[in-house]
Amino acid sequence: MDERLRRLRTKAMKLPLEPGVYIMKDKTNKIIYIGKAKALKNRVSQYFGSQNNHTVKVRKMVENVADFDYIIVKSEFEALVLECSLIKQHTPKYNILLKDDKGYHYIKIAGTDWKNLSSEKQKFDDGAKYLGPYTSSDCVSKSVTEACKIFRLPSCSKVFPRDIKKSGRPCLNYYIKQCSAPCCGKISREEHNAAVENAVRFITGGNDTIVRELKKQMEQAAENLEFEKAAALRDTVQALEKTSKKQNVVSQKTKEQDVFAFCEAADKICMSVLRFSQGRLYDSEYFFTDALEDMPVVREKMIADYYSFRDGIPANIAVDGEIDGLEALSEFVAQKRGKNVRIYIPEKGENASLVDLARSNAAEKLAQHIGRTGKSVAALDELATLLGLDKTPEYIESYDISHTDGADNVAGMIVFKDGKPFKSGYRHFQIKGFSGQDDYRSMEEVLTRRFNEYELHKNDGEDSGFGRKPDLILLDGGIGQVNAVKPVLDRFGLSDIPLFGMVKDNKHRTRAIATGGGEITINDKRRAFTLVSDIQEEVHRFSVEYHRKKQAKTLTAMTLTEIEGVGKERAKTLLSHFKTHSAIRKASVEQLCEVKGISRKTAENIYRFYNGENE
Repeated sequence: MDERLRRLRTKAMKLPLEPGVYIMKDKTNKIIYIGKAKALKNRVSQYFGSQNNHTVKVRKMVENVADFDYIIVKSEFEALVLECSLIKQHTPKYNILLKDDKGYHYIKIAGTDWKNLSSEKQKFDDGAKYLGPYTSSDCVSKSVTEACKIFRLPSCSKVFPRDIKKSGRPCLNYYIKQCSAPCCGKISREEHNAAVENAVRFITGGNDTIVRELKKQMEQAAENLEFEKAAALRDTVQALEKTSKKQNVVSQKTKEQDVFAFCEAADKICMSVLRFSQGRLYDSEYFFTDALEDMPVVREKMIADYYSFRDGIPANIAVDGEIDGLEALSEFVAQKRGKNVRIYIPEKGENASLVDLARSNAAEKLAQHIGRTGKSVAALDELATLLGLDKTPEYIESYDISHTDGADNVAGMIVFKDGKPFKSGYRHFQIKGFSGQDDYRSMEEVLTRRFNEYELHKNDGEDSGFGRKPDLILLDGGIGQVNAVKPVLDRFGLSDIPLFGMVKDNKHRTRAIATGGGEITINDKRRAFTLVSDIQEEVHRFSVEYHRKKQAKTLTAMTLTEIEGVGKERAKTLLSHFKTHSAIRKASVEQLCEVKGISRKTAENIYRFYNGENE
């Protein structure tokens, strides 16, 4: 530990065990990170201890810390509020800052005589009424366009009443029932303004209430024998109902809620938000940030940041996992809303499906952001969730043992990097510590040798190979293999590496994941199941292929020992020199004599064994 880290750790150990906010500064006294803690001493001292447990991004941040300050508060809630406020003021380099490629957008209702509805990117001081801001430009523009079609509002550039009856006949939109043609006097000002008001209500409040009211107006018009008006209202109702049917993502149980899900890969995190109103999805957003903290901390920080610049907070918020400081976050959003807010983790049913949908969106967006396939990112994220891992396993090692009744005992190690085979990381092992059949001892020996190599190369800065610590280890086997290897990891101080077994059914297909004390069913997790199956098939293929090659060499050596003058050692020397049995068989006497330890007489014996008498 260098002098700077030692000084900062000494200072951190003097902090009180009270809630508060800590402020990291660089050598120019510029604020580079702001965080909160339940107990300042415990949280801040972690930064300046061993750097091996930190991510690359955290180590980079710590490298730039020259000093830190802190503010003590009364509760974790106050710490959260203060943290959000300070982050807004200083926008530190290493903090989670929600940024996307969308600006704010507005719905504009202009005019007092003849009203006009449009979507705008900016808000002007022009006397018009603006609704918003909204963060999704796509949502705003589509909603306005759809509302104008349903309520037959003009989408042209004509100004009313100036341009009324200046054209001879209506445009095409009138004839396809997407405009009421005020330019030709086909609708009165009162009727047009009422349509604009209904369109605004449709956009801001959904269509359930407006449909009921329009149906009542339609029935009233029919009773009054105003059949043209009733027909127009009927067409509007049908258009609204058709629009409702287009929306496939529906929440039957919870009418208003936000759904959050997170995906992590390549030291990046994507947060996906699905927003529901009137039981239907009306907006979706996504944000990226660096993976500087554990996921429970990230969830708290990103959700708090998200609502810190929004007023529309629903009564229900669904999330995909554990939140650090849940009580403080609940109090924070409830205070902003003015009413209680329920933050919960759906475990089954409709809302759990909505969380899965949000997670799939997060995986796809993150895959595009980091240049990978959405399939691999989603599979790794699902596997991490299934196994309860703290982060997505980007570097997975898998091991399998292969032998024939204890003979030619070998092992294969394969690597999947970013969800795909990483063949430069593959390794073969010959079991040397004993002879005979014992898969548990074989697996223990292989992992011991592997992590002996890790101790030798861990400071080499390798991105792959024995110098890199795996994010996850999958053994081909069940609980026995897991229990045999776990003491090895403990002995090397690597018990933080997740370790599981891959269990097969009686048809040699992947059935479950084995832990030290039981099994996890994976058949209902399609992406994770496919990934684990691919890993298990590949490690089995790799180890069996090596076993067959070694077995072939053994059989060749046994054949060679049948030749007069050739024992086990000379057989090994011949195989080492010629590489293959076929090459030995084709060699001339002179070529055989070139092998160390092979006399001319022995060479002639070998030649006659394969080719008959020497002509």
